[in-house]
Amino acid sequence: MKTAFKLTSTVILIGLFASLSSFAETTTPDLTKADQQRRLKWWKEARFGMFVHWGLYSGLAGNWDGKKVKKGGGMEWIQNHVKADTDTYAKAAIPLFKPSKDFAEEWAKVAADAGCKYIVFTTKHHEGFCLHDSKVSDYDAGSVLNRDLVKEIVKAAHAHGLRVGFYHSVIDWHHDQYEYNRSKGLPHPLRGKPYPNGKRDQKKYIKYLHAQVKELVTNYGPVDILWWDYSKEDFQGEEAWGASNLIKMVRTAQPNIIMNNRLYRSPEAGWLTKKQRKAGIQPTLDPKYGDFSTPEQHIPPNGIPGMAWETCMTMNGTWGYSEYDHRWKSTKKLIQNLVDIVSKGGNYLLNVGPKGDGSIPQESIKRLHEMGLWLKVNGEAIYGTQPSPFKEKLTFGRATQKGDKIYLHVFDWPKDQTLTVPLQKKVVRAYLLADPKSDLKITKTAKGITLKVPAEAPDANVSVIALECADKK
Repeated sequence: MKTAFKLTSTVILIGLFASLSSFAETTTPDLTKADQQRRLKWWKEARFGMFVHWGLYSGLAGNWDGKKVKKGGGMEWIQNHVKADTDTYAKAAIPLFKPSKDFAEEWAKVAADAGCKYIVFTTKHHEGFCLHDSKVSDYDAGSVLNRDLVKEIVKAAHAHGLRVGFYHSVIDWHHDQYEYNRSKGLPHPLRGKPYPNGKRDQKKYIKYLHAQVKELVTNYGPVDILWWDYSKEDFQGEEAWGASNLIKMVRTAQPNIIMNNRLYRSPEAGWLTKKQRKAGIQPTLDPKYGDFSTPEQHIPPNGIPGMAWETCMTMNGTWGYSEYDHRWKSTKKLIQNLVDIVSKGGNYLLNVGPKGDGSIPQESIKRLHEMGLWLKVNGEAIYGTQPSPFKEKLTFGRATQKGDKIYLHVFDWPKDQTLTVPLQKKVVRAYLLADPKSDLKITKTAKGITLKVPAEAPDANVSVIALECADKK
């Protein structure tokens, strides 16, 4: 068991750098659009995943020096909020991070029960503490806890049939060569202050970053997603992270992996300026920059046509655990968010913030369980579906489609028991997913069809009606 906490550049193994370089050059991964769509296929069918933010910050629970941190924003940023140097932070946070024996099994059970098809968890957040047993760092779970938490999580997730994604921060508040003052936009507890250890060399940090990512993509079996976080216009891509070689190395190790586009912050990588968005310019994403975009804490009004995307969102107001944050979204809101996102062609990555022992707050477990119950009845209208076939917005809710079926997700149940649908296709049958043996009466009108529905909505959150059409057109 390693005992030192302070990372120095001498920790990094020169031999690993050499093997990393040759490893990245062994083959050229396929970067065609066709291959991108092949790799994205399962993910587009999955539609729903669980995000997990967990690290040293989780044990602090929104407290510093015995007091509540009143600063707004997620408590995974607590080190930045209190402007603590890395030694002070580690001394306060490490004793409070005490993962239980079976935390990973709980995560996997909660995710599977919720109907999630994949789990993405923080292998390293901005604080720099890594959850795996890293050979190039002593600020990691292997050194501090004599455990490989990544291995435990992956094993549990796979046992429950879940795909696995690694969130990995390219920002690092701990590493002594990370040149934080080269960006005015990226956060750092000491930003604007001189480097405590004198002159720094970002190239040395890039080598460390690549070496650690190599460990993650070669030591844990199939990895389905790499969820990078994050860049700004003034520090991104090649200059900041050696991004092209990093992506190449990951895709060589994991040919089926998909990645988001947060190693970059440029129009060609799917990021538009405010001026471009206002002008109505449609973003595109070349496979060499990533495979999908990640709107955070919001749902694009019209989705992102032509691009794979995933809304990541908290259940309350913080990603990392805080004992003070009780701004919980209702189950109804969460289900309607899921439906809204899928109807626009996106995925929903819904966050939980476990405590320092790895336990998930009961408020999160309750909501995820209730979402799972809804999906057991209505999952066919979510998984593997395509966006709404309707050009106009539906007054009663949203729609998805699959093959010859259109699914109407009714948010506002009609008081007059008549649902008007602007659909010109021939509908041969209509029924509630909650009562598939009972047909609903269909009436053809000049503007589409009307459906005669029960007086009471079968589901207080969202009720789903399936329409079987005569053809797929």
